[in-house]
Amino acid sequence: MSTMLADHTTLGLGGPAKAFLTAHSTDELVRLVTEADRTGERVLVLGGGSNLVVADDGFPGTVILVDSKGVTSTEAGADPKTGEEVVLLRVDAGVEWDPLVARTVEEGLNGIEFLSGIPGRVGSTPIQNVGAYGQDVSQTIREVLVLDRATGELVTMSNADCGFTYRDSAFKGHDRYVVCEVVFEMRRGPLSRPVRYAEVARAMGVDAGKRVPLAQAREVVLRLRRGKGMVIDASDPDTRSAGSFFTNPILSPREYADFRARAVERLGPDAEIPGHPDEAGNVKLSAAWLIDRAGFTKGYGGGPARISGKHTLALTNPGGATTADLLDLAREVRAGVEKAFGVRLVNEPVMVGVGL
Repeated sequence: MSTMLADHTTLGLGGPAKAFLTAHSTDELVRLVTEADRTGERVLVLGGGSNLVVADDGFPGTVILVDSKGVTSTEAGADPKTGEEVVLLRVDAGVEWDPLVARTVEEGLNGIEFLSGIPGRVGSTPIQNVGAYGQDVSQTIREVLVLDRATGELVTMSNADCGFTYRDSAFKGHDRYVVCEVVFEMRRGPLSRPVRYAEVARAMGVDAGKRVPLAQAREVVLRLRRGKGMVIDASDPDTRSAGSFFTNPILSPREYADFRARAVERLGPDAEIPGHPDEAGNVKLSAAWLIDRAGFTKGYGGGPARISGKHTLALTNPGGATTADLLDLAREVRAGVEKAFGVRLVNEPVMVGVGL
């Protein structure tokens, strides 16, 4: 009997795999991928399935589920700036992400606490440069152990080698590298990293830049995510998604000026129009704001797929949808935003056998 990939994605979508194998260790992951490459078999390396949109036809090759569980820690001296003890965590790609975050909080290690509640496994985090609430994994990743499928060798890539940018990396968009292990550089201490996100600061009643108890940081982030349907809950169809479906657009100053002119024309001169300057001199927009102001409000959807009732960035399968249904909705939203504001949204999830 074929393994349905719908059973292994948070969207609950995806057809059958030609073959389905499980890797329980780094050595086994390397062996399985190498053997498949040697025979010319197509390979899909699968983690938690939380950032995948898989074709209804499935995958015509071998799917390898990464289920390695190793976590080791090494003391690495003191941070000269803060005096906090540096702890290196070497984590296998198959480790579930949120339980790892919970463990670091319980052990008094700061660095990934604002990434609480994100589904998936560790191996996907450097690929997407996973981030939320002012924190992303590139801030703590020291190095990544990968299988280079072009050479068949295990290679250690430094943070700089990984090419991290906003929701992107040297690993995304091609399958040359298989992430096997990730080393996180944590700090031992009772307080979080500085609060960078205004919504989190407001929820905690502190000013941006302050540090708060680790447990409080995790608790508040989980509460905020649950309110947006961004924590997996089998009883809540709004959580049957791939998280944020579109990335926040980043515009040059000229592009932002053009966008702002269109937004004023559409919404009026008194409208609050978002724009967050970054260090490169560009401006980041809110994809959720664009979607909502283009007329796609929470719960929108004329077919089996719909926008979450809690957050406009999540496209959901409340039950009975197909991948084709979901992509039809995504294309409708993308076209509507582009028509309204001249900004073209880009999907965040990885597409397998399909595209926008």
